[in-house]
Amino acid sequence: MGFDMATQAFEDIAETFEFLDDWEDRYRHVIELGKAFPPLDDAFKVPATKVEGCASQVWLVPTIEDGKFEFAGASDAMIVQGLIAILHALYAGLEISQVRAVDAPAQLARLGLDEHLSSQRSNGLRAMVARIRDTAERAAG
Repeated sequence: MGFDMATQAFEDIAETFEFLDDWEDRYRHVIELGKAFPPLDDAFKVPATKVEGCASQVWLVPTIEDGKFEFAGASDAMIVQGLIAILHALYAGLEISQVRAVDAPAQLARLGLDEHLSSQRSNGLRAMVARIRDTAERAAG
C-alpha cells in the first residue's frame, strides 16, 4: 500500500504551487525555497555524499534519529537547491518505513515540475530520490 499522505510541509508547498499558475512564478518559488533551505557545511561536500547522475553538483547527507528520517543537502545550482528543499519537505520527519512508501513521482507531479524540468534535471531528481530510498532501506536493514 502506498503512503499517500504527504507531510504538512509538502502540502504547504503544493498549495502554494496551486496558486502560482505561471511557470516562471513556480520556478522563482523553487529558487526561493532553495535560498531558505539551511546551507550544508563544506565538510560534508565529499565524494561519499555526492549524488551521481545530476547535471550540477549535489550532496545529500541523510541522518536517522529515533527512527525518523532527516537529511541535509546542497547544490551549486539554485534550482536544484530548491528541489532539495522540496524533497526535504516530502521526506523529513517520516518514519523509515514511510520513506520507502512515498510515491515521490506522484507527489512531485502535483507540483507540475516534471514537464518543465530539463531531462538532466529530472534525472538528477530521480537520482536524489533513489539515494533517499536506498538510505532508508539500508537503515531498515
